[in-house]
This record gives sequence, C-alpha cells and structure tokens, in this order.
Amino acid sequence: MKLPEQIQFIANARMEQKTTAARLDGKLVVITGATSGIGLEAAKRLAQGGADLVLVCRNAQKAEDVATQLRETYQVKVESVLTDFAELAQVRHAADEILKKHPKIDILINNAGVHMTKCEFTKDGHEVAFAVNHLASFLFTRLLLERIKASAPARILQINSEGHRFGSVRLDDLRWEKRIYRGIRSYAQSKTAQLFTVQEMADELAGSGVTINAMHPGAVKSNIGMNNGWLYRNYQKYLLFPLLKDVTISADAIYYLVAAPEMAEESGKFYNLTIEELPATHARNRELGKQVWDASLKMVGLSKN
Repeated sequence: MKLPEQIQFIANARMEQKTTAARLDGKLVVITGATSGIGLEAAKRLAQGGADLVLVCRNAQKAEDVATQLRETYQVKVESVLTDFAELAQVRHAADEILKKHPKIDILINNAGVHMTKCEFTKDGHEVAFAVNHLASFLFTRLLLERIKASAPARILQINSEGHRFGSVRLDDLRWEKRIYRGIRSYAQSKTAQLFTVQEMADELAGSGVTINAMHPGAVKSNIGMNNGWLYRNYQKYLLFPLLKDVTISADAIYYLVAAPEMAEESGKFYNLTIEELPATHARNRELGKQVWDASLKMVGLSKN
C-alpha cells in the first residue's frame, strides 16, 4: 500500500535498489569531499568502474593517501585539488585549477557537506552550513558548467538529503538573527536551497546533453557532523552509528545515478538512493526557488546572465 507523500521516503529506503554494470572507462569524474565517508566509498566505486578522478578535498595528506590507494588498486588516473568549501575564494581557485588541467569533465559530484550544532560564519559572512552545503557547490558547478556542457553528454549529481524535509529557506533570515539556531533546521535550509537550484539548473540545461539531479545517500555511517563538539561526536559514534547502514550502499547508488544508461536523460529529479521521489512540498515551490536562485547568484558574486 502506497504511503502518504510525506512519509513515502521511509518505504523507498527499504526498496530493492537499482544497479548497473555500465563502466566509466575514459570518463573524468570530479568529486568533492572524497577523503572519508560517502565520498571516499563513492570514489572507490567510481575507480572500480574505470573512471579517472579529480578529488576535491581539504586535507592534503588524506587526499594523497586516497589518490595513491585508488591508483594502485584500480590503475586509474587520480589527482587531488585542495580547497576549503567554507571559503568561496578557494572554491574559485579550485575551479580555475581544474579548468586549466582538464579539457573535459564528464561527471561532477558535489558531495562535500557539513552539519553544524552552533551558528558559525565563514570569512565571507555566510552561515557555515548554508555556505558549504549550498553556496559552495552552487558556485563550483556554475564555474565548471561551460566545460561540462562542452563535454556533453555529461552528468551533475548533488548529494542532498532527506534532511531537507525539516525546513524551508528563509531568505530574510539566512544569518539566523530572527530565529533560534537549530542544526537540523540550518541543514534543512541549505539542502532545500540546493534542491531549488537543481530544479532551476535542470531547466537551463534542457537540450544541452547535460543532466543534473539530487539524491539522498541513505541512512549510513558517514562522517558528516563529526566537526562538532565531543558530545555530538560521541552521540553519533555510540548511539547513532549502530542504527545506520554501511556506507557502501551510498556508493553503489551514486554510481548508478551517474553511470546507468537509463539515467542519461533524467534531469531535475530527486532520488532516495536510486528510487525517484518527490521532495517535500516546500522544496517544490518554484516561485521561491527562483528567488533563491537569484539570491544565490548574488551571494557568490555571479551575474544572472
């Protein structure tokens, strides 16, 4: 029996997930946040499928360790680009570096993300979760977009979350000056904003040969939130982790969405792992979505054209 729309995601997570035997030999994949958790497992799965990788990471030593492991295990080309997604200037530098080195980008996976328990701000003056989860991936994608279009057919995948269901976007209070800060609400706001811009970008890319989708990577043992204090880290490690699934299910789902031939024309959609799903009602408000789009362009210093 089909559940009400608001809780259908619970059943979708339990469904048999789709897989593909398609390979990515000769394809270049740019993936952010690839040194731990979901990003690391996704990088392994992509390398196993023959893809060459550009790992966009914060930690140089971790990046080199992962790159070496992937090269030796799967005999693919792997390089790393260092950047902190909390600083938009570094995002621009990373995009520039990639554009200088790579004449084509077949797949972009925006995976880097944070969950905050306290309200903090970046050097640019943006609330950290909104900056890292939404603005950075938005800017990164826009900066690489012409190269991705020139590489068509190509795919963009935003690692989103069912957490978007816990709140919409308050454009009049992105700095949380009118509300009490709640980590889950902040996270929801950033992920809803990302969904809005996926919908807008899908319309823009129609007919270009480039698709863009968003996905929830499953209730898995990722490292998101481990940047917080000891209380939250211990809660996550000892109370939450035992209830979560292995992160390899996320990697398999990501691989399916960017590699499966049947996904080549799908765009502007949200997936719970590999199952297509309607986002929350508030995340389908296209009028608000256009306002978020315009605000995002302004916040990252891009023009509307």
